[in-house]
Amino acid sequence: MKRKIVIEILSSLLILLFVYTGVSKWLDFKTFTGQMNNQPLPNWMTPILVWTLPAVEIIISGFLMFDKTQLIGFRASLVLMLLFTLYTLLVLLKTFGRIPCSCGGVIENLSWPQHLVFNLFFVGVALAGMILKRKEKLKIS
Repeated sequence: MKRKIVIEILSSLLILLFVYTGVSKWLDFKTFTGQMNNQPLPNWMTPILVWTLPAVEIIISGFLMFDKTQLIGFRASLVLMLLFTLYTLLVLLKTFGRIPCSCGGVIENLSWPQHLVFNLFFVGVALAGMILKRKEKLKIS
């Protein structure tokens, strides 16, 4: 029973994060598109990323809401957060000439070292959720 409660708390944290950031990107779409155009990525990627990134965040949230798909949601969350963390590390290592943030909402106000800690926290949340969910599934089987 305790494991189930912890899994629900972990999934709720990720749902809150991804719904908030995904929706805030869409609500301020013009700013988000401009921020994505400033990323050190080829500009042809912007039209793809401005639609897929928020959509992926919302879809992952959907997976995390249901017991049968939570493990997929935790795995996808881990991959996405690891990608965000890798990007943050590259920024901190001064790999790029410019370092705009396109996180969405109040998260974009964090400094890059704060982003790293924030991202690592959610990497840990996703990893813990994945491990606990796998143990729960093995126990049921």
